[in-house]
Amino acid sequence: MNQKPKFGIYLNPKEKVVVRITSPYWMPESPEWVYLAEDANATLIRIKELAKEKGLVKDASALRWGSIPSRD
Repeated sequence: MNQKPKFGIYLNPKEKVVVRITSPYWMPESPEWVYLAEDANATLIRIKELAKEKGLVKDASALRWGSIPSRD
């Protein structure tokens, strides 16, 4: 069964990195990445709040934007 890609914000709690996914170019995979928010336009401030509320990180202030891997 094909699952529809979930666009939005993903968090890598171990690396404390978040990425914005708005196309199926690259989709983060679990368990390394956690789907955090549907709103792909969420601000980093809101993302930090969500990560803390959901108990995904102890220190949300350390979260930073990451980039998706480029295709060679």
